[in-house]
Amino acid sequence: MIPYGKQEITQQDIDSVVTVLQSDFLTQGPKVPEFENLLSVHTGATHALAVNSATSALHIACLALGLGEGDWLWTSPITFVASANCGLYCGAQIDFVDIDPDTYNMCPKRLEEKLIKAKAEDKLPKVVVPVHLCGQPCDMEAIGRLAKEYGFKVIEDASHAIGGQYHGKPIGNCEFSDITVFSFHPVKIITTAEGGAVVTNSKVLANKMALLRSHGITRDTAQMEGPSHGAWYYQQVDLGFNYRMTELQGALGVTQIQRLEQFIKARHYLANRYNDLLKALPVILPYQLENTYSGLHLYVIRLKLDEISLTHQQVFNALRENGIGVNLHYIPIHTQPYYQKMGFNVGDFPVAEQYYREAISLPMYHTMTVAQQDEVMQVLTRILAAKVQN
Repeated sequence: MIPYGKQEITQQDIDSVVTVLQSDFLTQGPKVPEFENLLSVHTGATHALAVNSATSALHIACLALGLGEGDWLWTSPITFVASANCGLYCGAQIDFVDIDPDTYNMCPKRLEEKLIKAKAEDKLPKVVVPVHLCGQPCDMEAIGRLAKEYGFKVIEDASHAIGGQYHGKPIGNCEFSDITVFSFHPVKIITTAEGGAVVTNSKVLANKMALLRSHGITRDTAQMEGPSHGAWYYQQVDLGFNYRMTELQGALGVTQIQRLEQFIKARHYLANRYNDLLKALPVILPYQLENTYSGLHLYVIRLKLDEISLTHQQVFNALRENGIGVNLHYIPIHTQPYYQKMGFNVGDFPVAEQYYREAISLPMYHTMTVAQQDEVMQVLTRILAAKVQN
């Protein structure tokens, strides 16, 4: 089976982790800060904090921005459920903004229309979470302009997008957002096994998130109430969580991020090759927003179902049955049973639902060979040409 995504672990990665295993620190040592520094250097953001997952990163980002009961968080319906669940963790209410039919990201026009209506109803969001689906940057300048006009905070969910660029600058520089979140799950562009990070240019937000990721505990006397009792002393000054990244993960992150540019170049080579090989088939190819450079975590095609004999599900199943490990990113969140119980219905976000009926994620990972890509193409071409058997 050719998987849709796959990590690469080299001897350098293994040696780095083994060195940590043989050291005095398996957690809270020097490797996580080293990885955080590399993230800061790469993105240009002033502060970077590594955590144990992108879900944890989203959670503490929301809390740091003061999201709570009575507030609203808006995000895209086409993303993993964590992009919305983070608001529920804080007691907030969730809503969605339909996607752009070309980029599959949150549509700025739909966002503005929804903001005008929400302002009239006194239901403006406190936080908006645009998601850089597949690594393709959202139109952050437009979203940032609306944030200033309507007074909401922005968390970029860049779980798919490290290594990408928007207007010539690295995703994560937070020019148009308050916080950016990354994921380092094994199928992502770089991996720390499980793991994630938040980056921001705000020292206040960084300090708040640092507290939240480690039980709300500090040894910084400047954050304490009253004098320290001694060198052993710490205080819990907030209600936090154990969201820390281990030294093993940090060590892996250090070696992985050193190869990030290499990973992204390989993905772009494969994507350009897909674009050329697929152009004669009845599919819609990925669109690239002007003046952006995708991280290309995923390569998503949309089937032109009126030009083929098989259904979406039949094409998907046939690909898997022939050893092509395709996937579908994502099921619209508002159609999930948990969210339907909140009052969301099929039909609420029609562009997202149309995307779901047609989308398939083809295999895309930087170690994928030309021979493997050719096999994907041969199988896909044969399936799309098939006729329905009576």
